Amino acid sequence: MPKVSANGIELYYEDNGPADAPVILLVMGLGTQMIAWPDALIEGLVAKGFRVIHYDNRDVGLSTHLNGAQAPSLLWTMIASRFGLPLNLPYRVRDMAADGVRLLDALGIEKAHIVGASMGGMIVQHIAATYADRVRSMTSIMSSSGARGLPGPDAEIRKRLMTRRPANPTRDEAIQLGVEAIRQISYPDPARASDAFEVMAARAFDRAYDPAGFRRQLLAIIADGSRVDMLKRIKVPTLVVHGKADRLVPWQCSEDIARHITGARFELIDEMAHDLPPSQVDRMVELIAGHAAAH
Repeated sequence: MPKVSANGIELYYEDNGPADAPVILLVMGLGTQMIAWPDALIEGLVAKGFRVIHYDNRDVGLSTHLNGAQAPSLLWTMIASRFGLPLNLPYRVRDMAADGVRLLDALGIEKAHIVGASMGGMIVQHIAATYADRVRSMTSIMSSSGARGLPGPDAEIRKRLMTRRPANPTRDEAIQLGVEAIRQISYPDPARASDAFEVMAARAFDRAYDPAGFRRQLLAIIADGSRVDMLKRIKVPTLVVHGKADRLVPWQCSEDIARHITGARFELIDEMAHDLPPSQVDRMVELIAGHAAAH
């Protein structure tokens, strides 16, 4: 399995396309493994002349899981973050950003176009602000600035997020929970295979199931707070993309990202929610590749 030591942990990655082509680094979101990037998206970007690298973030998939790491409760993390109180967390979003940069170091890559989805969008925001000399362009997909006052998940999704889950579900129970979660945040795309959610949930469970890792990533997001001041420092060419039908992270959250980055371009896709629906993959390839090729 292709793994590298980076930032004190091991990261699992896959590398597609010519070794001498410009690099696109794909960074996935909260509790989501790299397998969530559609194969057609990766193949499309390679066909456009790019070398595409995607990887599992720490605490997910086949990368290092910080098993046994002590972490505060979600409630205390929210309170401490809100009032600026000290927090002792296993890691922060900025540490996950450093993971991505150290992966580039390990692969001998000086600069890359960085693309992040959801939490991955937050991670690439940190990379663009802190490691600007390593970035050719940034694309943030269905993410947020973290600013206070932005709309949050709708009531139905918020209720689901607060629902207690079984401590030790069976494989079938975990897969069913995964299917329900994916379906709730995804666009009802007629181009999607009827069993796509079941296949993805089963594949994710069999590859690496770790609810505690999800929780540690969530704590990092909560503690990150508003990135508005940081966004104002970003000078790299930026594309911001969001689905208009997103019920988990409303599109106004991405609009706010674009508002705070000088020269950023904002693209709103009607037929997309908090996912990368099959019917929109070709459009996403054109957007990402076109933005990268221009810079």
